[in-house]
Amino acid sequence: MEILYSSTRAKENPVKASEAILKGLSEDGGLFVPDRIPALDKSLAEFSQMTYKQTAYEVMKLYFTDFTEQELKDCIAKAYDEKFDTEEIAPLTEADGAFYLELFHGATIAFKDMALSILPHLLTTAAAKNHVRNEIVILTATSGDTGKAALAGFADVEGTRIIVFYPKSGVSPIQEKQMITQKGKNTYVVGIQGNFDDAQTGVKQIFGDRQLAEYMDGKGFQFSSANSINIGRLIPQIVYYVYAYGRLLREGHIKEGEKINVTVPTGNFGNILAAYYAKQMGLPINRLVCASNENKVLFDFFRSGIYDKNREFVLTTSPSMDILISSNLERLIYQIAGNNPDKNRELMKALAEGGLYHITEEMRKKLSDFYGNYASEDETAKTIHDLYKKTGYVIDTHTAVAACVYGKYREETQDDTLTVIASTASPYKFTRSVVNAVSQESYDEMEDFELVDKLCEISGVHVPKAIEEIRTAPVLHQRICEKDEMKQTVMEILGI
Repeated sequence: MEILYSSTRAKENPVKASEAILKGLSEDGGLFVPDRIPALDKSLAEFSQMTYKQTAYEVMKLYFTDFTEQELKDCIAKAYDEKFDTEEIAPLTEADGAFYLELFHGATIAFKDMALSILPHLLTTAAAKNHVRNEIVILTATSGDTGKAALAGFADVEGTRIIVFYPKSGVSPIQEKQMITQKGKNTYVVGIQGNFDDAQTGVKQIFGDRQLAEYMDGKGFQFSSANSINIGRLIPQIVYYVYAYGRLLREGHIKEGEKINVTVPTGNFGNILAAYYAKQMGLPINRLVCASNENKVLFDFFRSGIYDKNREFVLTTSPSMDILISSNLERLIYQIAGNNPDKNRELMKALAEGGLYHITEEMRKKLSDFYGNYASEDETAKTIHDLYKKTGYVIDTHTAVAACVYGKYREETQDDTLTVIASTASPYKFTRSVVNAVSQESYDEMEDFELVDKLCEISGVHVPKAIEEIRTAPVLHQRICEKDEMKQTVMEILGI
């Protein structure tokens, strides 16, 4: 049965999956959500025998119902190929009683590769299906990882251009170097004088500008998004939770039907929302542990039912989580409001106008699947150090936030359910913070690529190809703008 997608802010005019992927964001500013969450139609035992690609097809076919089998399998084959440095695509590593789901084996060594490897293929297939003649302009805000993964995915893809905005002083040096050295005649990178929330708000405003959309259409362009607000980003993220469960079952760590916990370092809420969708599809997940850094807006939300972004913005060593407006939370709010677009729209209006909203007691009761907590900067560093000293396993700062919060969850609940921790980036993406934490010494005098070699020496983990490639790569993108100049910058880039 076909699944249609409607906006979280209006029930009218539902669209097919391919149309939702093409649009990225609804015209009313809402996010596309499926009209129902489909149930897995293969047994857990069957999933335990599948490769990553096979699992991807069985999950995505349930959502992308207007894609043919061949179209979807072609997209999957092009996405999950030799650009990943392990045949498993998403290996599981056991360390200190938890299983780390390594989502950083793609071209840009972060979990965003998992979905952004397939999105360009879904998008170009969707464009052909819908007879789109305009050039598609991918407009994206990044807190560090989405940008490079999107740039790598869309570089030189025919019929597309990609423009990435990032906070000039809000990403790690390695993250910035990965973006500003990106090749591709259709790639554009812009640093903004502001934080990630400013970049994300600016992108949303451009998407919501109907006059601009009409003008763009007249010039032969249309916008789409590579952020996790695009349903074509979110659905592929469900896959790795199903795959991880199958791996645990195949290797005898769990019995069929036995529940697991999932812990996710969380900024924009897409990654943990994908795990929530997996649970609703029938994957035996017990609790979803939402881990925040010192920008703990989600922790406060789960504890109080109040979402309040009116607070100091903290620059941390886990910059991809330095977010005060978690866009994908809107999809969860819509659902716990009983799929009521009017209630959701009222709350999102309150957030836009006053920076906060309160959910009802009835809505709060529907959040029992989630547990929220946060890790301080000191706790994050200590977690990296302690895990390395105990097991020899090195994790990045974001994964450390998740590992620390998982420890707090266990201590608070005494729940010893087998737990999968989403390991969202390679430690080589945040070398300074990781080396300082592992060694408990300061290497501030060292350059970032000297630190890469130091981390290799300390950990014995080989330096990923993605890092080696940018050591001496020339800077190709030097554009910077103020946060209120983003629309003008897009127009300049497109020459209109």
